[in-house]
Amino acid sequence: MQELVEPRLPGRIAFTYPDFSVYQAARFFIVAALEMQSVAVGWQVYEITKRPLDLGLIGLAQFLPGMLLFLVSGHVADRFDRRKLVTLCYCGFALSSGMLWIITWRASRSVHLIYAVVVLVGVVRAFNAPVSRALLPQLVPEEHFPNAVAWNASIFQAATILGPSIGGFLYAFSRGPSTVYATATATALAAVFSTLRIRLQTQARAREPVTWTTVLAGFSYIWTHKLVLAAISLDMFAVLLGGSVALLPVYASEILKTALGVWAYCVAHPARERSSWQL
Repeated sequence: MQELVEPRLPGRIAFTYPDFSVYQAARFFIVAALEMQSVAVGWQVYEITKRPLDLGLIGLAQFLPGMLLFLVSGHVADRFDRRKLVTLCYCGFALSSGMLWIITWRASRSVHLIYAVVVLVGVVRAFNAPVSRALLPQLVPEEHFPNAVAWNASIFQAATILGPSIGGFLYAFSRGPSTVYATATATALAAVFSTLRIRLQTQARAREPVTWTTVLAGFSYIWTHKLVLAAISLDMFAVLLGGSVALLPVYASEILKTALGVWAYCVAHPARERSSWQL
């Protein structure tokens, strides 16, 4: 992985390592696919049930597997080949998108089947998150790791923004979630094939026996490093309070639709009739 780096490319130095570039392409594809899928699932479920509670249950279905499996997933990331694990996780995401497409095609009103697939997504995410983070240090040398982290965060944010935008346009254009799920499936498969091209140069690591000490080592580290504990706690509350975005389908279809209806009426009718509308 060691290569000569041109001095004029210090800001993009991480991309001089092909494995890092391929991994970032795969990560962009998978994050965009998941964001597209998330938009479609929220709209589809709300169109079927018309209950805001179901949007909260979707988030709960994805959150609970992570809470129940976080100790196991972290230990798995430390003990097994991370490239293979990431590939398996991406295959799981592609499978979930394909299953949602089939459900929409064959049983479009079955909310329970959609929930079952969302739980599968939560399980796969529980393993994908620690494995993806642990894979990054194996793609670039230690001296270029900060640059890799910066680009990793930027690409994630770009996919997080573009994914819902693309998913929303596809949902509106096709007037349904089928096209979104099909596109998410194809995008996730592109991520799988990209990941297969990664070739890691790793050193053999000592295998420690599975004990409660090794499983809970992360808790011990966080508790003894108060700065890390503070940062994680702050991020936890930010994520909890940011969960209100799950209600966007309710806002867009009920509140925003009403506001746009009033605006259209005001435009279509004479000005003398507008005084009767209290905005």
